[in-house]
Amino acid sequence: MLRVARALGSRLARSVGCRPVSTAAHTPMDDGAGEGISHRMVSVNGVNMHVAEKGEGPAVLFLHGFPELWYTWRHQMHGLAARGFRAVAPDLRGFGDTDAPPAAAAYSMLHIVGDLIALLDSLGQDKVFVVGHDWGSMVAWNLSMFRPDKVKAMVNLSQAFTPRNPTRKPLEYLRTVFGDDYYICRFQEPGEIEAEFARLGTAWVLKKFLTYRNPGPLYITKDQGWGSSDSKIPLPSWLSEVDINYYTSKYEKAGFTGGLNYYRSLDLNWELTAPWTGARIKVPVKFIVGDLDLTYHSPGAQDFMHKGGLKNYVPLLDEVVVMKEAGHFINEEKPDEITENICHFIKKF
Repeated sequence: MLRVARALGSRLARSVGCRPVSTAAHTPMDDGAGEGISHRMVSVNGVNMHVAEKGEGPAVLFLHGFPELWYTWRHQMHGLAARGFRAVAPDLRGFGDTDAPPAAAAYSMLHIVGDLIALLDSLGQDKVFVVGHDWGSMVAWNLSMFRPDKVKAMVNLSQAFTPRNPTRKPLEYLRTVFGDDYYICRFQEPGEIEAEFARLGTAWVLKKFLTYRNPGPLYITKDQGWGSSDSKIPLPSWLSEVDINYYTSKYEKAGFTGGLNYYRSLDLNWELTAPWTGARIKVPVKFIVGDLDLTYHSPGAQDFMHKGGLKNYVPLLDEVVVMKEAGHFINEEKPDEITENICHFIKKF
């Protein structure tokens, strides 16, 4: 029966067309459900996970980053559902309406990937397409490394695969290269950055993050903080006050700590993934990044992406797409282009 299901799923995926479907007009309902998007809670791996879904057909699992939610994929969910796919977008552990265990140790990649394996079981899915952004990309890379049997193909945005360096812990490297005021380093002390965000206000902080388009490193200095909440942050055309209000309502309820705990687990992940040192990603992958994305301008990143390093660790890499005039939150900034790239890639499988 599984072989029959796989064959049927493969035929469905190849038969799906990629005709353009406009997503710009979609407006969220007051409850954030969006047009035709259903919501439910699923018990996975010891936590209750909120899951948004739309459409029927081969499943596409969307994984968000920080400070995002399932909502960051609303455009792609509408677009993929209209093309004959089943779009599934959870709030990851620690975010939105999903449970947020207090301890940073509960946010290792083994925990997060474990959540997703349980989610796929609850969906009745043997294998899925996976799309990730930011931390969601890191989770997707690890899902494909730990359980390639669960992934048909993957499209990752912004965050390239990072091979484990057995001689260097991540935080030690970041402090050496960028200093203690680098945002990831500032996120490490529990409660400290949460207090800074509380001073600035949730909506202001979200606007600051989501509109960030500086290709240089992000710093939040200890002496000056991250600015003044009195300063106005104009929204670009692709981000509305309605969007900000939805994100704000969820972060005011759940707080930022769950998302920050992903950063606080960097060294723990380095320790736990020692058995996968040198491991390669053995599923088909398409990687997309904006030319203004801070990750694209990290030391050595472009050489790694374009001169064979990424291909060495991801041998089934289809291509690296660099979108012009695009920042880090590329799935919101370029929704139709991202939807088309996803669709054209996964329909091959």
